[in-house]
Amino acid sequence: MFDVIVIGAGFAGAVLAERFATQRNKKVLLVERRRHIAGNCYDETDENGILIHKYGPHLFHTDDEGVWKYLSAFTDWTVYHHKVLAMIDGKTVPIPFNFNTLHEVFPKSLAERLENALLKNYEYGKKIPILELKKSDDKDLQFLADFVYEKIFLHYTSKQWGKAPEEIDGAVTARVPVFVGRDDRYFNDRFQALPTHGYTALIQKMIEHKNIKLMLNTDCKEIIEIRDGEIYFLGQKFSGQLVYTGQLDELFDFKFGTLPYRSVNMKFETVNEEHFQPAATVNYPNNYDFTRITEFKNIHPTKSDRTTILKEYPQEHIPGKNTPYYPIFTDAANEAYQKYSGEAEKISNLIPAGRLAEYRYYDMDDMVKRALEIFESIK
Repeated sequence: MFDVIVIGAGFAGAVLAERFATQRNKKVLLVERRRHIAGNCYDETDENGILIHKYGPHLFHTDDEGVWKYLSAFTDWTVYHHKVLAMIDGKTVPIPFNFNTLHEVFPKSLAERLENALLKNYEYGKKIPILELKKSDDKDLQFLADFVYEKIFLHYTSKQWGKAPEEIDGAVTARVPVFVGRDDRYFNDRFQALPTHGYTALIQKMIEHKNIKLMLNTDCKEIIEIRDGEIYFLGQKFSGQLVYTGQLDELFDFKFGTLPYRSVNMKFETVNEEHFQPAATVNYPNNYDFTRITEFKNIHPTKSDRTTILKEYPQEHIPGKNTPYYPIFTDAANEAYQKYSGEAEKISNLIPAGRLAEYRYYDMDDMVKRALEIFESIK
């Protein structure tokens, strides 16, 4: 009945399902555990008439024109430049920490001195990871690095990951930089926008094809079994392609142990005010259990006397109990993942794809690009 089975209807699964269906005329079964498509990008209109992102804010940005053009076939765009503030000593200031932030938190003379030190040592427009800045020989930059590390980086990162920053992979810590310039936007990519009708509508459009059958509310283990290096679908040997975007350790029944992830408890609140905060997202590095508050009305403007906010409380991931959001990169985790990856490689028609299956941190544009590359690599 099917040439390709795709497990997971997030970006990775949707892109690959669309490519197989439209470019190779394959019959595709798209299987999703949840009751909805779009994975963690799923959005919906709440009781206040506000479009919310159910699994935390997702802001699309990319420098890749190919990814932009590909997605543009399935959506119109609304230009949106994301800005984030951080609560420091009772005051909200722009982050990533930049020249404007310097003048918000320091006296004018000191701010100018720090600005000059950054310009002397780094190229204008560059983002400098805070752990790299801490290694500087310049005393002013050492002071700045220590300030940002303590006030913005240390406690936020520890809350987010449940670990000290030095224990976390550099690819993660690099996401908290100091920006050499005055651009208050959180991202500096060429293309920054939101799907006009939301991510769910975008992915729905992507998978609306006669060759794609969607099966929701279905755990892949209900229909798929791996036995002796072979894939079985509903008890019959399956020789087509199986694209798997879930947790690789779960697929192989955790035979090499559980891969560590970080989860988040998402708590939505209705506030009986027209607006709650001055920016879409305000980070709370210190003094609070939650890491940030997002007000979705500032992302998707809506006329309403009330507003919807989201507080995010990072927590340990417990398999089967909460959602695995972020892989925790450690040497032990990488060693275990390589064992699972080795098992996957033994099955010629199994294609792991996505953040969970590849145990990597992908932004949305990176995931789309990766899925397109995977498709092109399949003969």
